[in-house]
Amino acid sequence: MRFFIVDDDAAVRAMLSELIEDEDLGEIVGESDDGSFIDTCVLERKKVDILLIDLLMPTRDGIETIRSFGRDFHVKIIMISQVEAKELIGEAYSLGIEYYITKPINRLEVLSVLQKVTEHVRLEKSIYDFQKSLNMLSSPKKRENPNKDQRISHSGKLLLSELGIVGESGSKDLLEMLEYLYQHEVKNESEDSFPSLKTIFENIIKKRLGPRAKTEEIQREIKASEQRVRRAIHQALVHIASLGVTDYLNPTFEHYASKFFDFVQVQKKMTDLQNDREVGASQVRIHTKKFIQMLFWEAKQSIGKN
Repeated sequence: MRFFIVDDDAAVRAMLSELIEDEDLGEIVGESDDGSFIDTCVLERKKVDILLIDLLMPTRDGIETIRSFGRDFHVKIIMISQVEAKELIGEAYSLGIEYYITKPINRLEVLSVLQKVTEHVRLEKSIYDFQKSLNMLSSPKKRENPNKDQRISHSGKLLLSELGIVGESGSKDLLEMLEYLYQHEVKNESEDSFPSLKTIFENIIKKRLGPRAKTEEIQREIKASEQRVRRAIHQALVHIASLGVTDYLNPTFEHYASKFFDFVQVQKKMTDLQNDREVGASQVRIHTKKFIQMLFWEAKQSIGKN
């Protein structure tokens, strides 16, 4: 991964560089102490993947710099600033930044954000490379279904990353569900025949364990899968709610909060987080089927745009 750092504080640049290098997240391909010294040509020439930029700088600030890039420029941007004004933070998100981190810098927070954005970039590159290879196939019709299955899975990984649960154990179950649901839809030639949760769990577990699996083993693994998925969905709820607590205008929060969850539950979770209350998944109303339906729909929409 290739990073570029723009901040007028040399100590901050040094700290970020040290963190990236110590954690083996990638390489620093450039630094600047003001936004006026960078443009899209500089970033493209250096093949930058992630730009870390300060908001307040002497000549050209971070907002002006990002605005100058234009909407067609697709480097991941993390803004780091001591400014906490909601209007400026909202404007930064509207211009396409991934995260806004307030100073003084917390090393663990920055590391967590860098890891998430790095994983996001890797997933996007993986999807791009996969789609590129598809375009080179001489007979795409013969391999349409399996390729679509894999594209659904790749899109699903990207969505799970945005929902903050790509590393959860239940994410594997959810990705297997996407592949099953696509095959089910193709077989039934209808988008209206969404199977029951029981059917979904039974099919992914039977496929995973194989034809020789005993009924007791299948039922035991179904229960385990249900628990993993429920925990993963609860973590996604926590992640989305935490984004809303930090910034109500966060685009990820705005896009996913009401789509994947009952918004009343999101608001309750936000209140719990603000009051430092620990609430387990068993105490939260989780709409598993709604979540899975929306995950499938969003994954299909994503590959349909490419």
